[in-house]
Amino acid sequence: MDDDSAEIELLEQNLNKTHQISQRMTSILTNFDSRLVKLEKSILPLYTATQKLNQRSHNIDRALSKIDEVASSQEGIAAEEGLILRGPQPGQLEVYMDTLERLNAAIAFKASDADSRETARLVETGAKKLTQLYTKLVAEGSSGSPPIAGLDFTPVMFPPSLLASLKPLVAFLRTLPLPSTHPSHPAAQAILATLKDAQRGYADMRGNWNRKSIETHAKRVVDRAETLDGVIAGKEFGTWVDNLLRIAETEYTLLTDLAPLSSASLLASTYDTLLSPLLALFTDTLSSLTSLIKRSLHKYTFHALATYSALSSSQSRWETLLARRGEGRRETNELRDGLNAVRGVCLRSFPEFLADLKLAATGAGKGGELSVGLADFTVSTVQYMDRIPEVQEAVGSALLALGDGNWKMGDGKRVGKTPNPSTSEVNEKTLIQHYVFDVVNTTISSLTTLSRTQRRGAFGSIFLLNNIFYFHTRIMLKPTHPGLAALVTKPTSDVLVSAFRTAKAGYFDANFSPLMQTLSEDREKEKVGSSAWRAATKEKFTRFYDLFEEVGERHRMAKVLEEDEEGRKAVGEEVVKLVVPSLQRFTQKQKDKEFSKNPQKYIKLSSDEVETQIRGFYK
Repeated sequence: MDDDSAEIELLEQNLNKTHQISQRMTSILTNFDSRLVKLEKSILPLYTATQKLNQRSHNIDRALSKIDEVASSQEGIAAEEGLILRGPQPGQLEVYMDTLERLNAAIAFKASDADSRETARLVETGAKKLTQLYTKLVAEGSSGSPPIAGLDFTPVMFPPSLLASLKPLVAFLRTLPLPSTHPSHPAAQAILATLKDAQRGYADMRGNWNRKSIETHAKRVVDRAETLDGVIAGKEFGTWVDNLLRIAETEYTLLTDLAPLSSASLLASTYDTLLSPLLALFTDTLSSLTSLIKRSLHKYTFHALATYSALSSSQSRWETLLARRGEGRRETNELRDGLNAVRGVCLRSFPEFLADLKLAATGAGKGGELSVGLADFTVSTVQYMDRIPEVQEAVGSALLALGDGNWKMGDGKRVGKTPNPSTSEVNEKTLIQHYVFDVVNTTISSLTTLSRTQRRGAFGSIFLLNNIFYFHTRIMLKPTHPGLAALVTKPTSDVLVSAFRTAKAGYFDANFSPLMQTLSEDREKEKVGSSAWRAATKEKFTRFYDLFEEVGERHRMAKVLEEDEEGRKAVGEEVVKLVVPSLQRFTQKQKDKEFSKNPQKYIKLSSDEVETQIRGFYK
């Protein structure tokens, strides 16, 4: 117990000593802090003054550095002026452009307006030198003799080496100060005028160069049109228009890459200038082709239709080209004007073709009155019909514009007038079918009229049979173009079949009815066994063989279906069936009645010999 009390007392003594030491330490620190506060208040004004002096010193150093830089720039202005005035030298384009860029930057730091104007003058001169180089490179890529283009024409591409030189130059020209980007720059307005001139020059050079590249081809198309088939000539012109459009599309892409001024409005006006020579060539070429067609529309009808078809297929691409020329040129459309001109010619061709067919009825057949061959207009009409499917779209469009039946110029009535079709395609096809009907009907009518003008009806019947058979075969049975069948409707085929039957019946009637009539018996006037009967029978035999010889002579002069062996044989078989059985019956009957003691004197040819000779008519 005593020991615990002693320890507690010792701890209390140590605690008291520690407390005393802490009080002394706190007093010392409080005194030190007071002294530090006093010291800080003493040196704070000095620190603040020192900071201001350091800032002023830094500003002075920066000002001196800028003055030294401007002074150095001013000292080098003479050297830079010489470089600018000499223009960009080979291999030093980057140096030249860097110098111009430094001069542009220096304008903002000039001490006076006079210095800025002097530097701006150098910038303007440098811009002109660069645009001169730009124009020189464009001229190199747009000069010389372009290759003569055939139908497999490809646009003459801009030389890749020149393109590689132009692209960095164009990129720098687009960074030059302009009023829209640097309104306060002293040279901005002059630089804009310089770049506009350069861009206008680009359009002129490229436009004339491209016209030159396809001008020879254009002349070739017009020259060949006089000798080529109409559809082929129209397709050649369509190929040429396609080449022109390809050039125009390629040039627009090139223009967007190489135009120093790339704003939408300036690109549009430049493109319009570039296209002007090409569009003038298009107008001139189409005008020459149209003039050729108008000189002989009957001869060049399919030139017009094929040309119209080719232009129609290019309308969508042409509209795209038109949109790129700018708002101010939307009303000008050379293709539309050309289409209207060609369509007017096409519209004339249909009534004029029918009028020519009607007029053919007033002339003689091929080679004069005795000719029984194919009439020229029969062959040309078949050729005309065969070509319609090749330009069916153009024919349908033109007939739609002309109006159903108007190709007859008020003569006659329409066949199956089209009832408000649901689509223009059905309407156009139906109109073509109506037109084909009228062509077939008019041709048959003219052939029939022409056959009746023959003084000798038998020859006229052969002429009609030959022509109608050819017409019927080539339109219905063996058309050259498979698409023609879709344009021959039932009314048309009925007319053809009826005409063929009528022509064949007329041929039989004119050539073989007199033979058959001689074999007929007149029982009322002649009695069997009488001398009058015997004399009449002998006369009939004589008359039959005389007429038969005359028919043979006629068929040696006038060939029937000369170009169709199968058709000839079929007609020959029908004649044999018509004549030979009647002759056999008549001959046998008269022999049985003993019309003569020497019948061989009057029966010059047996029925088999007559059959052989008839078959010979058609070999």
